[in-house]
Amino acid sequence: MDANMAIFNGLLKGLGVTLQVLIYSVLLALVLSFIIGFMSLSKWRIPRWSATLFIEVFRGTSLLVQLFWLYFSLPILGIRLPAMLVGVLGLGLNYGAYGAVVVRTSIRAVPKGQTEASIALNMSPYRRMRSVILPQAFLIMLPTFSNLTIELLKGTSLISLVTLADLTFQALALRSATMETTQIFIYLLIIYFIIAYPITLGFRWLEKKQSVGRG
Repeated sequence: MDANMAIFNGLLKGLGVTLQVLIYSVLLALVLSFIIGFMSLSKWRIPRWSATLFIEVFRGTSLLVQLFWLYFSLPILGIRLPAMLVGVLGLGLNYGAYGAVVVRTSIRAVPKGQTEASIALNMSPYRRMRSVILPQAFLIMLPTFSNLTIELLKGTSLISLVTLADLTFQALALRSATMETTQIFIYLLIIYFIIAYPITLGFRWLEKKQSVGRG
C-alpha cells in the first residue's frame, strides 16, 4: 500500500507540468489555427503562401524532431529557450498547423449560398465572417478540434525528452528506481484518461450548445 502511494505521489509531481504545458500549448495552437487558417484563405499571395509554408513544414516533419531542434539546435545559433517554453512552442506550432487546416476547410465547407445571401443583405466582409460564416464553420470545427486537443495531450509525453519533469518523465524515473513497471504505467494510463475525458465531455457540451436552434 505504501509503495503504491509513493508511486502515485511521484506521478502527481509531474501532473502539474503536464497540465501547464497542455493549457498553454492548446491556447497557442488555437490562436495559430485561426491566424494561419485565415491567412491561407487570403486573396493576397504572400500571406497565403506563408500560411501554406507554415502548414506544410510543421505537418510534414516530426514533432519530436521539432522539439529537439528547438531545445538542442537553437542554442548553437545563440538562442537558448527554457524547457517549458520549448514544450509549449513545439506542441503549439505543430498542432496549430493541423488546426489551421481545420479552420480553412471548415470555412470552405459553409455553403456558398450563405455568403451570397449576406452580400445581398449588404453586409461588410467582416460582418459576413463574424455573423454568418464563422458561427457555422465553428460548429464544423469542434469535433476535429476535440480530437486534436486529445492528440496534443498525448503529445505532451514527448516533452520528457527535453528534460521537462512531466508525467512520463516521472513514470520513467519511478520505473528505474522501483522496477514496478506494471503498476506505474497502469497509474499513468489512468491519469491521462482522467485528464482526457473531461476534455471530450467539454467539447461535446460545446457542440450541443452551438447546435441549439440549428436545424
